[in-house]
Amino acid sequence: MVLIKPDGVRRRLIGEIISRFEKKGLKIKALKMLWLTREKAEEFYSVHKGKPFFESLIEFMTSGPIIAMVLEGDKAISVVRLMIGPTDGREAPPGTIRGDYALSKSENVVHASDSPESAEREIRVIFSEEEIIDW
Repeated sequence: MVLIKPDGVRRRLIGEIISRFEKKGLKIKALKMLWLTREKAEEFYSVHKGKPFFESLIEFMTSGPIIAMVLEGDKAISVVRLMIGPTDGREAPPGTIRGDYALSKSENVVHASDSPESAEREIRVIFSEEEIIDW
């Protein structure tokens, strides 16, 4: 599961980011633009509930539209995590999505699931089974 966060959408980086994943050979199984409600954002980021940054994360993620996508490919989760780089864009290497585009730790352009379990849970928050295309 990958999200292009509100800052990435605002900065018109959608095509560039999707293109990088496609050029890597990952297959898009689901894709949509939406504006997260507070409830959906809290459900999506429930693993961070109670942490000091939770409230600002929810406010940021509900501040504008996002792009959500399900990607498939050999070792997709680890490949995507390498492609996006570390959370803090100021420390992410050039050539990674965050290294090239992120402005801070909080406005870091993308979110990517960190495990198969996280991916399953996050996908269920955003997509129905009918929205995921097997091709």
